[in-house]
Amino acid sequence: MSKVAIIGVGQSTFVRSYPGSIRELVFEGFKDCMQDAQIAAGDIDASIVCSAPEYDKQRSPAGVFAEYLGLNPQPTFYVESLCSSSTTGLKLAYSLVKSGLHDVVAVLGFQKMSEISSSESQERMGRGADIQWESPFGTMMPAYYAMYARAYLEQSGASLDDLSLIRVKASTYGQINDKAVYRKPVTFEMFQDPEHIMGRPVSTPLRVGDCCANADGSSCIIVASEERAKSLCCAKPIWILGLGSASTSVNLAGRDLFSGLSVAQHAASQAYNMAGITPKHVDVAEVHDCFTIAEMMAYENLGFAEPGEGKNLIQGKETYKEGSIPVNVDGGLLSKGHPIGATGGSQVRTIVLQLRDEAGDIQVKNPEIGLIHNIGGVGLYGNVTILGR
Repeated sequence: MSKVAIIGVGQSTFVRSYPGSIRELVFEGFKDCMQDAQIAAGDIDASIVCSAPEYDKQRSPAGVFAEYLGLNPQPTFYVESLCSSSTTGLKLAYSLVKSGLHDVVAVLGFQKMSEISSSESQERMGRGADIQWESPFGTMMPAYYAMYARAYLEQSGASLDDLSLIRVKASTYGQINDKAVYRKPVTFEMFQDPEHIMGRPVSTPLRVGDCCANADGSSCIIVASEERAKSLCCAKPIWILGLGSASTSVNLAGRDLFSGLSVAQHAASQAYNMAGITPKHVDVAEVHDCFTIAEMMAYENLGFAEPGEGKNLIQGKETYKEGSIPVNVDGGLLSKGHPIGATGGSQVRTIVLQLRDEAGDIQVKNPEIGLIHNIGGVGLYGNVTILGR
């Protein structure tokens, strides 16, 4: 069967408060992607729109965007899996192309989180949990991940200093990413200073510096069949080699692992098997670092380190650009910000640019295979995508 390629990627600059409408926001990522792919709207057979709808004032945004972007009368679909929505959209696009139903599909991710207040945003995040049994008790995202952090730190012997090192790495690359929200330097010493905001508690043991920020942004990925990629004269197609997805109990009471995310483990196993590779073959990775502890757990869940040994990677700077397994060398969510529906698409964009040798100052040396780890909710959904040259 025909291979499936990514022939274009793009994103808007991620910002704290976008001044325009959601259609204008989505256009920014779409325009960037279309210029990258060097195609026209008429070349697209179908579109998939990805977001978390509880943050959207517009009902059924897919129809609005299809009209605004000139994608009618082609079909448009809407996909939601919380923070992993746009890599879920990528999997759907792959399936549509692989099956032969469509030849070229656009995956549009977006979120304009500034449309609602911070307190409203936190309330909606809490509703990502079971609204009957958990969220009425005041659960919030930092508190959930703080529970995982407590369990992980106790079992692994890692320390808060190790989590601080992850944020310092994110800042190292976030400062040179012109698409990122947070481009200020962050030093290890800031976490040691009791007066500095980075070290202030949010939900123990997590501190301000351990948490990513909400953002407004959009992303776009163009997926095409091998034949269509050739006919469109795509010079550097990036091939989708492996896809894995998993889910777990929405209630934490139904889970038995708190030092890692089972969905990441299952999704990674599927993706590695489909691609016919092992973790040792991955040259560069993007992981879902909504909190520093999430990146630490990802090191182990993806097989880059043995259980309890993720701290050795960050202590030895092995996840820096020059290390053995570069991770989040675009600054990750911790620097870029987290516009929920656009995040996965932004991660994919980074890996595609890496594999094309077009990543500029953050370019890893000669990568052949890249991996994207995108998590929805508190480890409720997990997608792992493997791409290759």
